[in-house]
Amino acid sequence: MTAHDHSTHDHDHSGHDHGGDDHAGHDHGHEGHSHAPAVSNTNEKVVLAGLVLTAGFMVVEIIGGAMSGSLALIADAGHMLTDAAALALAWTGFRLGRRASDGKRTFGYLRFEVVAGFVNALALLGLTVWIVYEAAMRLLSGEGHILAGPMLAVAVAGLVVNGLVFFILTRGDKEHINIKGAMLHVVGDLLGSVAAIGAAIVIWLTGWTPIDPILSVLLSALILRSGWALLKSSLNILMEGVPGNVVVDEVRGALSSVEGVKAISHMHIWSITSGKPAATLELSLADGADAAATTERVKAVLAERYAIGHATVEIDWRGSVGTCPLPQAVPQVHAHSH
Repeated sequence: MTAHDHSTHDHDHSGHDHGGDDHAGHDHGHEGHSHAPAVSNTNEKVVLAGLVLTAGFMVVEIIGGAMSGSLALIADAGHMLTDAAALALAWTGFRLGRRASDGKRTFGYLRFEVVAGFVNALALLGLTVWIVYEAAMRLLSGEGHILAGPMLAVAVAGLVVNGLVFFILTRGDKEHINIKGAMLHVVGDLLGSVAAIGAAIVIWLTGWTPIDPILSVLLSALILRSGWALLKSSLNILMEGVPGNVVVDEVRGALSSVEGVKAISHMHIWSITSGKPAATLELSLADGADAAATTERVKAVLAERYAIGHATVEIDWRGSVGTCPLPQAVPQVHAHSH
């Protein structure tokens, strides 16, 4: 095993038969308690269609913003980049979710989408800084000739495209975490298109161009919010942090109260990728407890209460809590490799 050396403990590893599909102490299946989002052809197709439309029109907005001189359109294109990133990650998750693990990647390729999300988040934050800088320079210099007609045409087209993308996404599983997240992104972009339309009308009617850089700063706030959230969530997974909906002390308390459990130690909880948490732990048995039954009860609690379907449970047959080589003052997490 890597990252967690149990060699100092006297364990019975007979339950860890890695040649079989079902072995005591480590259940990969948990089919009866699966909380992982389903991968379907319909979800994959609607996400891909939304991705193509969003990414395609993002390019149109960048060109339109450059031709019309509208920083707001470029900022809205940046927000569409967050939509495209969300859709691309969802589609990647669907595609890679079908690829089996191999000898070099025992968890498969699921974490690829997390790496892509981290890179996208850094790019979005950099884009936000550039937009705010450009807006400040325009406001301070008082310069900036904007063609209201082309700006309005592109903004209206953006509203139509975003509405179409939203409709396409409703044809998929709206309760799927990736679909739901993408729909929320598109709703934000719809609001961005409405704001750009309003700014174009104001410039057309009054000639007051400062509204364009002001609006671009407001739109960049949407980019910053999405980018920062993506950065935090992806970095937490890459650092093998505890999933946001899990409280380690609460899990430890719940497992300690399971029938047959004397003590819980060496507990580590992390995410393989978004929506796929995993855990490893060691338990000491109460006097007279049945090891197999206790292990199954512990894994059932993890699956049913905390959606942790991939769990490795080891028994400390000495009945005492050993010393974990990893720091334990603050709950740490690690990847359990077989």
